[in-house]
Amino acid sequence: MPISKSTIKYVKSLRLKKFRQKYNNFIVEGDKMGREALNYAPSLIEAVYALDSWLETHASTLANDKKHPVTEVELKKLSLLTTPNQVLIVMRHPNNDLSKNLLAGQMSIYLDGIQDPGNMGTILRIADWFGIQTVICSPNCVDTFHPKVIQATMGAFLRVKSPEANLETVLNLIPNIPVLGAAMDGINIFKMPNIPNQAILVIGNEGNGISKITQNLITQRIAIPAAVNSQAESLNAGVATGIICAVLKGGR
Repeated sequence: MPISKSTIKYVKSLRLKKFRQKYNNFIVEGDKMGREALNYAPSLIEAVYALDSWLETHASTLANDKKHPVTEVELKKLSLLTTPNQVLIVMRHPNNDLSKNLLAGQMSIYLDGIQDPGNMGTILRIADWFGIQTVICSPNCVDTFHPKVIQATMGAFLRVKSPEANLETVLNLIPNIPVLGAAMDGINIFKMPNIPNQAILVIGNEGNGISKITQNLITQRIAIPAAVNSQAESLNAGVATGIICAVLKGGR
C-alpha cells in the first residue's frame, strides 16, 4: 500500500521540537542506526518505514504491525536526509527522568547551554565510549532528540541517559559531589593530584562558556593547557570533552 500523505506530513513534522514533544516521538534514520535501535531499544519502536530488502533481513526481530514497506521514492519523501539509507524508524522518547541512582558513585557530564547539534551528538558519543551513563542538559541546550543530534550520536543516545535539569536541581539530589568546570583559567587537567570516582563535569556554551549561575556551583575549575606556541583561541566543546574524559576516566 502506498504511503499516505498524512503519514508523510506526520513523519516530516518530527523534525521540529514542538511536534516531537506533542507526539512524544522522534526519528532514527539509516541502516546502522536502525540496527542499533533494534538491538538496544526494540520496545521503543513505533513504526519502521524501510525497503523490502531491509525488512526481510530483519524480519525475525520486527513485529509485523510495526513494518511499513516503502519504495526508494517514498523513503525520500519521508526522510530528513539528503540521501536516505534503507530505513527510517519512528521511536518513542525513552524515560529520561533524573534520579539520584543515575549520579551516585560515578562520573556524569553537565552541559550548560550547548547549542550545536553536532557537538551535542559528539558529546553523547564520547560519554558512551568512556562508559559515562548520564549527560545532563540545561534547559537551554539543543534538544537531544533533534535529528542532527541523533545522527551524530551514532547510536549513543540509546545507551546514555540525557535528562534535562539545571545544576542546582542536580546538586539537591546528590549534595557534596565534586563539580569540575572546564575553564581557561582552571588547574591543569593533566596534573590533578586526585581524580574523584564520583563527580560532575561541566561543559559550557560554545561561545560564552559556563554561565555565571552555574559557575557559582563549581567546586574546581579545570583546564586543558595549550602549547606555548599555540595561537588557537579555544577548543571545540566536543573535543575538549573528549580530552577531559580521557583523563578523568583513564588516568586513575
